[in-house]
Amino acid sequence: MKTFLALLLFTSAFSFAQNTIEDDITTIEDKLIEWRRHFHQNPELSNREFKTADKIAAHLKSLGLKVETGIAKTGVVAILQGDLPGKVVALRADIDALPVTERNTLSFKSNVKTTFLNTETGVMHACGHDTHIAILMATAEVLSKHKDKIKGTVKFIFQPAEEGPPPGEEGGAKLMIKEGVLENPKVDAIFGLHINAGTPVGIIKYKKGGIMASVERFVIDIKGKQTHGSQPWSGIDPILISAKIIDGLQTIISREAKLTDEAAVITVGKITAGTRFNIIPETAQMIGTVRTLDANMRAMIERRMTEMTETIAKAYGGEATISFRNQTSITYNDPDLTDKMLPSLQNVAGAKNVQIMKATTGGEDFSYFQENVPGIYFFLGGMSPNDASKGAFPHHTPDFMIDESGMLLGVKAFTQLTLDYLNN
Repeated sequence: MKTFLALLLFTSAFSFAQNTIEDDITTIEDKLIEWRRHFHQNPELSNREFKTADKIAAHLKSLGLKVETGIAKTGVVAILQGDLPGKVVALRADIDALPVTERNTLSFKSNVKTTFLNTETGVMHACGHDTHIAILMATAEVLSKHKDKIKGTVKFIFQPAEEGPPPGEEGGAKLMIKEGVLENPKVDAIFGLHINAGTPVGIIKYKKGGIMASVERFVIDIKGKQTHGSQPWSGIDPILISAKIIDGLQTIISREAKLTDEAAVITVGKITAGTRFNIIPETAQMIGTVRTLDANMRAMIERRMTEMTETIAKAYGGEATISFRNQTSITYNDPDLTDKMLPSLQNVAGAKNVQIMKATTGGEDFSYFQENVPGIYFFLGGMSPNDASKGAFPHHTPDFMIDESGMLLGVKAFTQLTLDYLNN
């Protein structure tokens, strides 16, 4: 009888604790929306998120957390030490905006203007990073009220430059890691999310293993021989060589990559050559991207691109070199950790609302964190029910829109993942 009463008291106390956390999450929604709208109206580009970082840091300090600023230029990191010893879990949000001119009638629309790569443009949170900031700020506030229920340490990482630092600068997750963000204390696991305009509110999507592609930027420089456009036989045409190389590269995907295993993409996005209609130029340059979801496939594609580029140019009398620059690695969800934490996501969203997705060829520099510690990255629904039939505007576009009612589930997911990982 005494054992039963003790168990009953423990169960009641645990339920009360859970209800208290749930109440705190529910009541923070107004703040969550207010923060999101502030950041949306005041966006800042990669490595220039100074005011964004100031507001984040001020909030975290108000919670009594240990806060560090200036990490990877504008990053903010806060530490919440639970009342009991245990592991260290990190939660990450990206904070930068994009050089996109917003096109809507929102009352909190961005009217910020800037010059980006010598071009006048607007600045917009056109990928939902404003929601990510607000979600993590809200999670920090909720968890800070329940230190007595935390067995271990929570590290809140607000990361700049996820979209890539400006030319000639370092930045993003790679620089944060270089500056020790995963140390002192050493992180055991990391969780991240991305709101998605094409996924209905209330839905969480995930995938074990590779969920997003590695991103490589390549540059091909071609050297020919300049001549008059009326006498092509007197020169070597680098534009023709460019066309042949582009054609050849696509056969790597269509004839050599085992696409039944994983997807892969080679895209040439820019060609620069020539100055005048009647001159065959001496040089040409192509810039593009490679997306892969498998490390072995990535190595094969880079090797074959190098062989084809050099060989095709030589076959037409020219010369060509290719160089690669890694933008992101494969965003890889640790299978064991994913299996372990899946019930946490199902608990907050409902089992039917946590859905397996196919991998995407988009890229995420969260992948660099996952190369160092086990991690999970998942997608959070942000599409309004009104858009379900007609579809939502894509990310990185002027009309991109997020339904704010989807954000609270992000707070619930981060909170539940944190408590379950540390306490179980």
